[in-house]
Amino acid sequence: MSYPQTLAPSHIDFVRTDVDALASHMHQCAAAHGRWAALGAYLQHARALAAGRIVTLACLAVVVGIGFAVVA
Repeated sequence: MSYPQTLAPSHIDFVRTDVDALASHMHQCAAAHGRWAALGAYLQHARALAAGRIVTLACLAVVVGIGFAVVA
């Protein structure tokens, strides 16, 4: 018997997909509330700030490095 495509039986395993997604979420939650959660949040925020200014920070590091080399 032929079915229209919208009525054809699905071969996707929704239960396994949902269980895998839930397990992944539970793992992320456990990691997010671990011992180093506050430090991880701070580092993630610092990375987000630095990512937009990576070229500026690199140039600043070069200038500071040259400054230390000249003074020394």
